[in-house]
Amino acid sequence: MALNLRGRDFLTLRDFTPEEIVGLLDLAADYKKKKKRGKRVDTFKGKNIALIFEKTSTRTRCSFEVAAHDLGIGTTYLAEGSQIGKKESIADTARVLGRMFDGIEYRGFEQSIVETLAKHADVPVWNGLTNEYHPTQMLADMLTIREHFGKLKGLKLVYFGDARYNVGNSLCVVCSKLGLNLTLCAPKKYFPSAQLVQDCEPWAKESGGSITLEEDIDKAASGADIIYTDVWVSMGEPDEVWAERIADLKPYQVTKEVIAKAKPTAIFMHDLPSFHDLNTTIGKEISEKFGINEMEVTDEVFESAQSVVFDEAENRMHTIKAVIAATI
Repeated sequence: MALNLRGRDFLTLRDFTPEEIVGLLDLAADYKKKKKRGKRVDTFKGKNIALIFEKTSTRTRCSFEVAAHDLGIGTTYLAEGSQIGKKESIADTARVLGRMFDGIEYRGFEQSIVETLAKHADVPVWNGLTNEYHPTQMLADMLTIREHFGKLKGLKLVYFGDARYNVGNSLCVVCSKLGLNLTLCAPKKYFPSAQLVQDCEPWAKESGGSITLEEDIDKAASGADIIYTDVWVSMGEPDEVWAERIADLKPYQVTKEVIAKAKPTAIFMHDLPSFHDLNTTIGKEISEKFGINEMEVTDEVFESAQSVVFDEAENRMHTIKAVIAATI
């Protein structure tokens, strides 16, 4: 199938068919090969994109800027210095930026914000992360998995941790569309919404995939091809939230014992940043407050031969390059 996404917004993978998602992965793989060979792909000279960041980032910002640069596209970074959502409405900002730029990236809070941008801007809008969805991360994850296993369909991916937000939600969508067997392992109160699971069931049925909600760690990890986790708490949340999540999710920490229950060929994934080693400014503060040295994954697992987290991080750039090129 020819990939025809020109002018499309990229807000959530709910909006894309399995064929379109695979098409983006194929395009990303092609761009990756060309970059490794030093082949130029700057065919979009004269184009410019705006990057709106209400939440800070390392991977998302660098991925968009390097991807755009490789394509010959100029970037303008907008953070605390812009008027978005302050002196000017999201809708007005969208109409202004849509007249100046060829595409707009947004990384921030509610999904409704990026949807409002898309509604009022006459150029493609890309979701770099919202509270509800993280679609560019999912493309990077799927490309990484495909590189390691040569396929996606039929693989068992197990996610440990809080599955109610962007990563858990997005894994439900992408796995059900591409035929992976997803298990979300956590206490019940950290399961994704019943409505989201219900929405994904027809896609899973069509693709041959599945979604399983599981509290039992041993049962979840058994036979897994991929073990995946994410941070338990976001920056800025109050201490009582940190204390509650740490207490609830500590049993679901990814350790060498958990990995040992998976297949010998299993890989470990994390969208980063990770609290595998609290020897950072924020990490030391967390360690002192809550008496822990590691959170969602142990340093031993993070640094193991099974960890592909930096392949995953690199692939953010290649897949974002594909999204920009396909939609512009």
